[in-house]
Amino acid sequence: MLKTDHLLDAQALMSVTPAQTSEPSRRTALKLTVGVGYAASTLPTMAQTAIKTSADGLESGEVMIDVAGFKMPAYRARPAGKANLPVVLVLSEIFGVHEYIADTARRFAKAGYLAIAPELFVRQGDAQSYGEMAKLMSEVISKVPDAQVSGDLDATVAWAAANGGNVDKLGVTGFCWGGRQTWLYAAHNPKVKAGVAWYGRLVGDTTTLTPANPVDVAEKLKGPVLGLYGAADTGIPLDTIDKMKAALAKAGGQGNAAAKESQFVVYPDAPHAFHADYRPSFRKEPAEDGWKRALAWFKQHGVS
Repeated sequence: MLKTDHLLDAQALMSVTPAQTSEPSRRTALKLTVGVGYAASTLPTMAQTAIKTSADGLESGEVMIDVAGFKMPAYRARPAGKANLPVVLVLSEIFGVHEYIADTARRFAKAGYLAIAPELFVRQGDAQSYGEMAKLMSEVISKVPDAQVSGDLDATVAWAAANGGNVDKLGVTGFCWGGRQTWLYAAHNPKVKAGVAWYGRLVGDTTTLTPANPVDVAEKLKGPVLGLYGAADTGIPLDTIDKMKAALAKAGGQGNAAAKESQFVVYPDAPHAFHADYRPSFRKEPAEDGWKRALAWFKQHGVS
């Protein structure tokens, strides 16, 4: 049986001590702060190797996005004083919008984007506060409907349009759980010009909350997706990538241009979460190569 997203992330974490596995006190949604510190489930981090991107020259920090009356927190970063910016949505791992995701948003902002990382688990709980992976999955992640995610991302796009973003130049990228959602959102929103999915699950069981997987929506893609995966990822077998390639080829043959243009890069020795520079799974060369490819992909497909 294929591993679920929380197990994919768990395999890339180093072991933690008993003191670090106790769950911190839960914060309410209104008190949740995005982009600050690392999620409890990821401790201890490889902080000495984590990339630290300065906010100099940027407008960055937490914003609140209205979703039909619900206030969803998000981290946004953009070049200061600029308008009509291309937009990239940054979708987190299961750990929520912590420091690594915020730093990734700042990296996109340094490249000229309005980058927004919405906290997509906030209705179900504070993913950053959980120290036990099983509880995080059962109490928060497993309760997040895909339809809720797409609606929250639609609201994020609307917020971007009203706050200096040019949503005719819209890209989406995400990591693990967010990588899967990248594929799904590229099949949902016609405004998506391109997506970059980092080691997102492609096939698996479906439920009423998660009724489709990327392999099921290849023929619905609105923008081409670049998949960045690791051959040493034990949670995403290479045959599942082959299944996705076959689905894309079939959809492309039936006239879906986005499916036809979608591509994969599989790094031979890279494990799951090879871009996560704060974790022992980090692999510098694939991470740097993937980042360059992501920026080039967005430029090639009209996002930047």
